[in-house]
Amino acid sequence: MVGKIASAAIVLATVISGAYVAENVTHDPRTEDAEVFANFIGIAPVVEGPLIELPVHDNQAVHKGDLLYRIDDAPYLYALQSAKSQQAALEGQIANMERQIESQTSAASAAQAAIRSSQATAERAAASVRQAAAAVNQSQAGVKQATVESAYASNNLARLEPLLAKHFITTDQLDEARTNAAAKVEAVRQANAQLAVAEARLEEAKALTTETGVNIEQRTAQFAQTKAAIELLAPLTAQREGRAAAVRKAQYDYDHCRVYAPFDARVTNLQISEGAYAHVGERMFTLIDTRSWWVIGNFRETQLKYIHTGAHVDVYTMSQASEKLSGVVESTGFGVLPDPSVIGTLTRDGLPDALRTLNWVHLASRYPVRIRISDPPPRLRVGESSSVIVHRTN
Repeated sequence: MVGKIASAAIVLATVISGAYVAENVTHDPRTEDAEVFANFIGIAPVVEGPLIELPVHDNQAVHKGDLLYRIDDAPYLYALQSAKSQQAALEGQIANMERQIESQTSAASAAQAAIRSSQATAERAAASVRQAAAAVNQSQAGVKQATVESAYASNNLARLEPLLAKHFITTDQLDEARTNAAAKVEAVRQANAQLAVAEARLEEAKALTTETGVNIEQRTAQFAQTKAAIELLAPLTAQREGRAAAVRKAQYDYDHCRVYAPFDARVTNLQISEGAYAHVGERMFTLIDTRSWWVIGNFRETQLKYIHTGAHVDVYTMSQASEKLSGVVESTGFGVLPDPSVIGTLTRDGLPDALRTLNWVHLASRYPVRIRISDPPPRLRVGESSSVIVHRTN
């Protein structure tokens, strides 16, 4: 009887313990399908050249700002100095051209004023030419009139002189005719003199007009020269950005001859040594970011409803199974590759390859859960096997 009671008690205790374990496993999901993970980056040179300094070694811990490697920077220094020299030469050319333009601009303003003044002078000269030409025409008409009148007076005197001996005219009348003829001769002389003066003024006006035209051409040429200088400045200023970009590129290359650790990390997979020729984009080693560590655990889809962001997690690594690490759930995955044994093969084009058989045993899909480790110890390694227990949140 005692044995039966003891057996019944053992069975009952086993059932209770199994129910308790099942309850905890269900509401406090756990998995041993988990691995330690950290961010890492590949270190590859941006510039190429002989590797003259490599102060790090494989699996070494480095701090932010530590020198990782140095490539021979002499060629890049020369390129930087050359780019800066070319930029300075261009700026000197621009400065000289600007000074020339500044002085020529003042000259151009004076030239424009002189052009306007010369144009006004030309207009006055043209008016003077027209006025002098009119005076010449008037003088020529006066000469013609005086010549006709002088010829008439001379002919009249010649007719009157024989009449004095016959007493047909008086001496006074003959003297008057002689005086009139002499006056007309003098009038012809004066008219010719006036014509000469008018013609001289006309030639002077024409010469002034020609001179004014030459001045206008000179001032216009000077103004055009200034405009040409301004047009020459535009291509020089257009080169500024190109020269500045060349300097920035040379500075960029020179700065990347020395590479420093961007964060606290651990060097791993070092595949080069000092003296080797580093090639652009060719990975030399890997940096593991030791500032943050995670565990990626795969949980069955039936467990996800009990896993919430911010939930506390116990983490155990296989290398230190007795040491419990604390973690916090950061996120749960929302996608995994479909199982081809269930739905067939999905292709980018064409139709899905659906299976024509049915598996009676349907396993639950497993989704990754990202767990951040709080206060991670320095011993952690990427890829360590681990187990996690997610505690329920109240």
